[in-house]
Amino acid sequence: MALNGRQALGRAAEDAAAALLRSQGVAILLRNYRCRIGELDIIGTLAPDLLLIVEVRARSRADYGGGAASVDATKRRHIVRTAQHLLMTHRELRSRRARFDVIEVQVRDGALLCNWIKAAFGC
Repeated sequence: MALNGRQALGRAAEDAAAALLRSQGVAILLRNYRCRIGELDIIGTLAPDLLLIVEVRARSRADYGGGAASVDATKRRHIVRTAQHLLMTHRELRSRRARFDVIEVQVRDGALLCNWIKAAFGC
């Protein structure tokens, strides 16, 4: 799979992450939720009471650490604040407990490899 450009890699990584989540029984509710605060890559449910907020991080090289290493304190704050906005605007999701996961996607020999880090960080 030839991936040229950051946007193409990001799109392919999110598609691969969504496919992984679906294969593990996650129902995808929203993708690329945007508001003035930020963006959430994937929102899904795994159990009736569990809401997954998933950050997808793609890396074509591992020079600066994996994708999870790029989810620093500032990025985590933006994700949490964006999730709070999501819950304010989508009241039907409020009854679920939220878990913040990260899926690292690496390009290796033209293939996308996903590493799902469950409960990567908390509020």
